[in-house]
Amino acid sequence: MALVRQPGFAGSFYLDDPYALRQQVESFLKAADLFKRLSIPKAIISPHAGYVYSGPVAASGFACLQGENSIKRVVVIAPSHQYPFYGIALTKADYYKTPLGEILIDKAAQEILLTQGQDVGFAEAAFDQEHSLEVQLPFLQVTLGDFKLVPVIVGQTDIKNVANLIELLWDENNETLFVISSDLSHYLDNTSAKILDKKTAQAIESLDEEAIGFDQACGRLPILGLLRVARKKRLKFKCLDLRNSADTQGPSNHVVGYGSFHLLSHPGKGE
Repeated sequence: MALVRQPGFAGSFYLDDPYALRQQVESFLKAADLFKRLSIPKAIISPHAGYVYSGPVAASGFACLQGENSIKRVVVIAPSHQYPFYGIALTKADYYKTPLGEILIDKAAQEILLTQGQDVGFAEAAFDQEHSLEVQLPFLQVTLGDFKLVPVIVGQTDIKNVANLIELLWDENNETLFVISSDLSHYLDNTSAKILDKKTAQAIESLDEEAIGFDQACGRLPILGLLRVARKKRLKFKCLDLRNSADTQGPSNHVVGYGSFHLLSHPGKGE
């Protein structure tokens, strides 16, 4: 019998009704239509808050994937928020489910990570309590439709281990897409948040690992791993959208920053 990982955050971070959820995601994508014409990226850095907060910004990164049939596999790399552990976690599930249906997990890719990766193992508890990976999935289901999934949760580990994981699953024919899940600044006032998030965006675009501190992105380790690979392969990042919860949901004394970034498939493309 197939093991299906059930959705843990439908009805809280995003809608649990399939029809309403698809409508919501499609409305976000329609509002981000400006980004639909962009070239397909090799990787996306995408926010992971509740959809009413970060959904419009996430849509900016995913909009260009609509109707794309060249991507066969998506590797979603997310940070652990609630479950402290050392290493990089995979799940033994065969499918990852959302209200929009089940996504087949790429067991062959997992075997590569388990045998050749560093600090990689199974840890179901890391997935049980983690929203940051799951919230990316409905956007991928709506835009791509059918694809295989490699879900990864990153705990405490060396940046080189995350970079190694990415390189192990990298392909040159662009059938694999990487999605790095991360919000930016947390609970600053609006002005301070915009200043810090702009600094973070500039660091990502310049591939500057040293310029991204612990307070700048909750998905810092996944981001830094991708930056290291991008620098090695001489690829470029482009910031598409940089807003915070005050921009999407109205004024607040304490906001959370969101950004959508593309790692371009080839230097100079998609500008």
